[in-house]
Amino acid sequence: MTALIALPVLLPILGAAITVIGSRSPTLQRVVGVVVLLAVSAIAVVLLVESDARGPLVAELGGWAAPVGISLVADRLSALLLLVSALVTLAVLVYAIDQRIADYGRGTVSTTFHPMYLMLSAGVSLAYLTGDLFTLFVAFEIMLTASYVLITRRTSAAKIRAGMTYVTVSLLSSLLFLTAIGLVYAATGTVNLADLAGRIELLPPGLVTVLGLMLLVVFGIKAAMVPLHFWLPDSYPNAPGPVAALFAGLLTKVGFYAMLRTQTLLFHREEPWTLLLVLSVATMLVGALGALAQNDVNRLLSFLLVSHIGFMLFGLAVFDAAGVSGAALYAAHHITVLATLFLVSGLITRRTGTVALDRMGGLARTAPGLAVLFAIPALTLAGVPPTAGFVAKLALLQAGVAAGPWTTAVAGVVIIASLLTLYALARVWVRVFWGEPKPALPDDDPDDEVVVGTAERTPVPMYAATAGLVAVSLAIAVFAGPLSAVTGRAGVDLLDREPYRTAVLGVGP
Repeated sequence: MTALIALPVLLPILGAAITVIGSRSPTLQRVVGVVVLLAVSAIAVVLLVESDARGPLVAELGGWAAPVGISLVADRLSALLLLVSALVTLAVLVYAIDQRIADYGRGTVSTTFHPMYLMLSAGVSLAYLTGDLFTLFVAFEIMLTASYVLITRRTSAAKIRAGMTYVTVSLLSSLLFLTAIGLVYAATGTVNLADLAGRIELLPPGLVTVLGLMLLVVFGIKAAMVPLHFWLPDSYPNAPGPVAALFAGLLTKVGFYAMLRTQTLLFHREEPWTLLLVLSVATMLVGALGALAQNDVNRLLSFLLVSHIGFMLFGLAVFDAAGVSGAALYAAHHITVLATLFLVSGLITRRTGTVALDRMGGLARTAPGLAVLFAIPALTLAGVPPTAGFVAKLALLQAGVAAGPWTTAVAGVVIIASLLTLYALARVWVRVFWGEPKPALPDDDPDDEVVVGTAERTPVPMYAATAGLVAVSLAIAVFAGPLSAVTGRAGVDLLDREPYRTAVLGVGP
């Protein structure tokens, strides 16, 4: 079982090497990518079942025991997010293959797309499974290095500007993260998370506060928390469609996962975290209001992505088992629904030749299936019953109301932000799917998204991959009871901390 824990990291790296060696065979690259991600998904299912039944599973790399060696840890939270992320990564890859994003519709196949895609998957898996801060830093660097390549594959002026913003902000956050790790090691003599959970409590309160805020800022940048979100609405809309979907689904949630893991494990609190409550309110409202001002469908979705990070921050800020459990469930749902909406946006763009909402219309008549594929994740993101979004928001609202008057007030903001989300997505529905159909506009960059403006040229697997993610979202709603039970147990373990420490260190406190 412990050997399985390393495979979600090792298999994508091995697959990336094979796709480089076999770069002259597009078929080999595609088959390797799909097979690897199928295997990772299957392994994630096993890890989730076993960690829920037996508690955290630990693999000690190189035979070195913690806290000296590197440990990989699969518990309920990490295994659940790993499973959902692997399914999203697989669906987006199928979509990307049939969109020809790897070769931009030409006969010459890129040698970078598949290797970098699999390396990004390896980095995501490592971030979920690592048991120490420095390896978490390495995981982020693997993800960011791969994402630099994926987001800057085309060389138009807008894409270079967006890519430079993304790269600059990412490098600054990495530098701050490395500085924080250095300070943590200097103060405690360890970077192992389980070991740190016991040692940080012995430090002076002022130093603990500084370290906690530094890690909050680092992961707040990566999660696009307001006011550290400014890079995201300019970066994601300029990435190729499948790449934007993958980034929207995974990268910010990995940042939030790191925040959730470190804040609950290292910085114990008895009451709701006022600072994070304020930041969650700002994130929810700034993102939702920003979405209302957008005419570009991808920028609108990017601002909604920012807004709904605030929902997860609220669950963490409540800082009890119910709040943390709600945040974990919301993160799992959000990974799926945002990736789905960006994929649907790509399909809309193919048919219309534009991302401008005021230049679209009538797709409900000409593409009713596409209308359904948009409606289901849109209602899910808005939290309309009985979708997965409603279940996750209900868990957050219940936790907020039970925690006290201040968190009850923030729970009211959750409802307001949800209504603003519904209004923003209703605007998209009216602009895109109602009215008279408009002729497709000529594509001014045909090599970029391979936009053709005709339904006949849209490969069926692109619709199938999008429908698959819609099905995953519906499955989360159908199995909301068992999933809520799993995240509930995960929330208890996160705040208790001792199951994690005991599994990694082999002894109690």
